[in-house]
This record gives sequence, structure tokens and C-alpha cells, in this order.
Amino acid sequence: MADEADLRDQLTEAFEDADYPVSGPMELVPALPNGPGTTFESGDFSMTAMELNSKTSGGTFPYEDVESFVDDIISELKAQGEL
Repeated sequence: MADEADLRDQLTEAFEDADYPVSGPMELVPALPNGPGTTFESGDFSMTAMELNSKTSGGTFPYEDVESFVDDIISELKAQGEL
């Protein structure tokens, strides 16, 4: 089972250097350490940034800060039974 706090930390660290506010997912890609191939792993959960974008709505843009973006992604993953 995935550790939500660990996954939240990974997502925050990966996306925190984006130039907020962001108006779409492509504005987040330059912040990722390994681009769309950046992988987020915790327990039995493993997903790349590209997979996150395709398996979730990618969020409700625009986002003013990393916290609100990560909150939405975590909420969607929970709703889909991934967490």
C-alpha cells in the first residue's frame, strides 16, 4: 500500500519549482527532474508523471501554488482507488 504522506512529499518536491501560477500541465514539465518520465513510487504504487497526467484529469488549472495542485492529484488518486 502506498504511503500518502511520502507520495505527497515526492509530488511536492517534483513540482515545486514550476513557475506558478501555471495554466496547464505542459507548464509543469520543465520543473520535473526527469521530465515526463519522472517516477513517483511508494509501497506498491508506481507511476510516471506522464501516467499521472493520462490516468487523472491532471488537475483543474490554473494553479497558484504547488500545494493546491498536489492536493487535487492526491484526491483524484484516492477517488480512483490508487491510494
